[in-house]
Amino acid sequence: MNEETRLKKAHLTLMRHPETSLYSGIIMMGTSKVIEDCPTAYTDGINKRYGREFMTKLNDSELRALILHENLHVALKHVVRFKKKMNENAQLMNASADYVVNDVIVSLQDKSLCTLPKGGLIDKKYHNWSVNDVYKDLKKQQEEGKEPELDTLDEHGFEDGEGKELTPEQSKELSTKINQALREGSMLSTRAGGGSGNLPRNLQELLAPKIDWKDVLQEFVSQAVKGKDEYTFRRYDKRLIANDMYMPTTISESVGELVVAPDLSGSIQEELKYFIAELQSVCEMLQPEKLRILWWDTEVSGEQVFTPKDYPSLTSLLKPTGGGGTDPGCIPEYISANNINAEAIVVFTDGWFYRPKWNIATPTLFITTDREENVPSNCKVIKQEL
Repeated sequence: MNEETRLKKAHLTLMRHPETSLYSGIIMMGTSKVIEDCPTAYTDGINKRYGREFMTKLNDSELRALILHENLHVALKHVVRFKKKMNENAQLMNASADYVVNDVIVSLQDKSLCTLPKGGLIDKKYHNWSVNDVYKDLKKQQEEGKEPELDTLDEHGFEDGEGKELTPEQSKELSTKINQALREGSMLSTRAGGGSGNLPRNLQELLAPKIDWKDVLQEFVSQAVKGKDEYTFRRYDKRLIANDMYMPTTISESVGELVVAPDLSGSIQEELKYFIAELQSVCEMLQPEKLRILWWDTEVSGEQVFTPKDYPSLTSLLKPTGGGGTDPGCIPEYISANNINAEAIVVFTDGWFYRPKWNIATPTLFITTDREENVPSNCKVIKQEL
């Protein structure tokens, strides 16, 4: 049996097995090839490549583990989501991703299905951890002078099939395709007798129903000024015009002030661009009398105030200042100390902080890019999904 035939056979076994049929749609995404010049295996986030010589050294169970390993990188969007961390420290990022996918593999109940090849990174400590959690832990170990195991089983890249780096638009499109493939695989898994009860936390989050953070942001700001609004056809809802639906938007004699507090700790700069663009759209639509931007890290390090005339060019007017640690507790302290009377507060952050005191009554929405568990209980929270 040649390696191409072994690859096809392994694919069929994984797609039919109750524990791995969930990944059927992912396995069928892109192309899977056996090639000569690959030391082990490689994925660009959609396509998978397997080194012929390396495959000959693996038994069938190890080959299935290698294939599942590559497809888990795709399913968990490691290439799509973590480009910034790859640029920051490729070795740590690759190792973090491998620890996560290998944990999924060794946690399968049917131990005969997949056997992790020699050299695969695994640590029981990282069971059900996210890539961000593992990355931070490995980085901390290095800073303390320790030498964690970082030699990965495979390679990951950010180029498409023609060797060109993925654009943000292509990454977003790929993310949507992955979500669809997982949902299709979930239906096949149910028919095959599989279920979601034993899925790792990362995959449960991916399969959970998604709420668009942009809709939540608009609804939150709208509700904060509810009771003062009137409908007008002088300004159409931009979100519906593309579908030839001309619906009115709301106006208000006194919408009041909106405080927006973006986290400048340095770990969410790419996501911040998307957030600011959506914030501009919301401000143009709802026309708050005043928009106050509070730039913060461990303290509020800068403040900018805008009025409706500024909203069309908002993104070009912003001047972020700061970039240290992360302590959102400085936001309510600053608002109270400066007697700021806002209708609503929107905090944009990665969520990496200890739970702060939030002793102000102003309605507050946290939009996070990663963690949610430390958001104050008296605040609303939604995760930003790009």
